[in-house]
Amino acid sequence: MRRRLAEGLAVLVSIASLGAGAASGPNSSEAAKITKPTVVKAVSRQSAKPTKNSPYEVGTASWYGEYFQGKQTASGEPFDMQALTAAHPTLPLGSFVRVTNLRNGRAVVVRINDRGPVVEGRIIDLSYNTARVLGFEERGLQRVRLDLVRPASMARLQTVASLR
Repeated sequence: MRRRLAEGLAVLVSIASLGAGAASGPNSSEAAKITKPTVVKAVSRQSAKPTKNSPYEVGTASWYGEYFQGKQTASGEPFDMQALTAAHPTLPLGSFVRVTNLRNGRAVVVRINDRGPVVEGRIIDLSYNTARVLGFEERGLQRVRLDLVRPASMARLQTVASLR
């Protein structure tokens, strides 16, 4: 039940963030300036409040899919390649991150439920469906921007969803 609620909430947040991400996403010249994965701002659990225009992290994303389908993730749940989930090396399991494709401006909110990526130079591994939504499942790799989604934002969206 909690998983279904979390997935529904992630879908709702993703839809809401697509419009916001498209309106305020980085332009192509900003994407071209970024040359290597870098942590822009270290954020602790107590002060997870980056400034509005400051990304948490920028770098290369990859995706994983069918081979891992059903296998246990670091959170203990089975991997679902159709869910909007991701693997990150350090963010707390269960946290939410807005991932923006710097090539086309598409954005989606994902839940961190696994650890990875294991390949050097990559900052996040996305589920197949997340890569499809972001428009890079054919490419395999893509430059992305990660922005933390604070719990207060999630609570506001959940309240809006319950009014419908």
